[in-house]
Parts: sequence; C-alpha cells; structure tokens
Amino acid sequence: MGQPIDGRAVAQKVNAETSLQVERLKVNGVVPGLAVIMVGDDPASFSYVLAKEKKAQELGFKSFIYRMPPTTTQQELLELVRSCNENAEIHGILVQSPLPVALNEHELVMAIVPEKDVDGFHPINVGLCALGAPHALRPCTPAGIVRLLQECKVSTRGKRVVIIGRSRIVGLPLAHLLLQRGEFGDATLTVCHSRTPDLGSETRRAEILISAVGQAHLVKADMVRPGAVVIDVGVNRVEDATKPRGYRIVGDIDYDAVLPVASFVTPVPGGVGPMTIAMLMANTVQACRTQTGL
Repeated sequence: MGQPIDGRAVAQKVNAETSLQVERLKVNGVVPGLAVIMVGDDPASFSYVLAKEKKAQELGFKSFIYRMPPTTTQQELLELVRSCNENAEIHGILVQSPLPVALNEHELVMAIVPEKDVDGFHPINVGLCALGAPHALRPCTPAGIVRLLQECKVSTRGKRVVIIGRSRIVGLPLAHLLLQRGEFGDATLTVCHSRTPDLGSETRRAEILISAVGQAHLVKADMVRPGAVVIDVGVNRVEDATKPRGYRIVGDIDYDAVLPVASFVTPVPGGVGPMTIAMLMANTVQACRTQTGL
C-alpha cells in the first residue's frame, strides 16, 4: 500500500523558511512586496488570488492586489504592469490566468521585468532555469514538485521519470529541472503528450510518474509500475450531486486505484496545489533579496 504525500505539511515547512527570511529582511528595513493582477470575475481565479493574498499577508508581505474589470484593455494592463515594475515596494509581479480571450497574456508576461517575474514565465527566467542558474526564478509548480521529492527522500538520479504533459507552466520547465545535475536531477526522462501512442506502455516503465494534463482519472492502476512514485498535478472538476457545489475536485490519477500499487502518491487536493503557492512566496522573497542585495 502506497503512502500519500502530504503537500500541505511540506508547504507549511517551506512557508516557515520563507517567514524566517522575511523577518531577516525586515531587520534591514525591507518588506517583500507581491503584486497580483486579476482581470474579470472568474470564480476559480478569484479563489486563487484570495489564497495568494491571504498567504502573503500571513507571511508579512506587502500585498498589492489589482482586481480589474473584464472590460480592461491590453494597453491599460500594460501600463499597470509598467507601474508595478517601477514601484520599488513591489518585488514580485504575476498576472493571474486565465485572462479574457481578447487579451494577450504573452505580451503581458514579456512586459514584466525578469527580476520581478515570480511565476518564472519570462523567457529570460525560462532560459536561466534550463541552464541550471542557481538564482533563477523557477516556475512555482515544478519547483514545488522537486521539493516534494526532496522531502520524501526520493532521488531522481538515474531514475526513469515520465512526465505526461508538455505545457510551459509545468511539463517543460519540470523537464529542465530534472535533467540538471544532482541528486534531484540526473533523471532519464520521457515527456509524453497528446500525440504519444500507447501512453500506458510509457507510464508503466516509470519509476517516477508525473501527470500534468488536466484530464480526470487519466492514469489508471494498470498504467503504473508497482512501487512507482506518482505525482498528480491535475485539477479537474467532476460532477457530484452529493457536494454542495455540485462537483468535486479530482486529479489526473485515479487515486484510490493507484494508491495500492504505488509507493508514494500525491492526493488532489492537498498534494501539489499547496506547494505552488508556497513556492510563489519563496520566489518573492528570493526576488526581493536579489533586488535589494540582502
């Protein structure tokens, strides 16, 4: 029987480390500042922004939340990003996805100065991450996955790792991290996607299997190698009349079926999700230290 990986507990540990760094910065008269820009009234985005705002305040950050109406123009957003770039009290900037279809998210990411890009999506940070630069701002979810593996003492060195999904948010940057040298790099890596034939034949070879495609219960028990470590990044809504909202959240992994087969499995919710916000806060402190030289 496998063990659940408690992402909330590991996130608390990361947040405690971040809080200690915040206190050290405050001794020098510096308070990390995080700006979050949200456009429109998407309920999921509102919930994510609220969680980020709450965590930033708990950790003693200055929190700058910009909730913009759905009619906001591209030019207005670009001007807001530039204003945040020039504000010395703001050390980290992120634009909450998804944006209304009329807006160009790539242009907005490009407008954020790389040293304040705490999502790690700017091409300069993507390149630094791929090159293994020690102070690169790494995308939060991939960084959180690596930290979970570290806390479980699951080395990736020489292991066969399969990632399902090649998004710029998770799959590709995670591949870059796991290919770097070190105990939690040096992986023998396969990246699968929608054009991969016979997905199960690839996943059954994985000693560490990571799914980040957003397809509910894509990975069944017969697709998992016995004893594998399974990391579930998926967040999917499925109808459930027994729930007050009429749905429940599940991952890409058929958790109940896979848990008896695997050695470790991240649940959804409570696995990778809390780590993403924790690593965002850690990135903000890192950005603050870089910008202030502290």
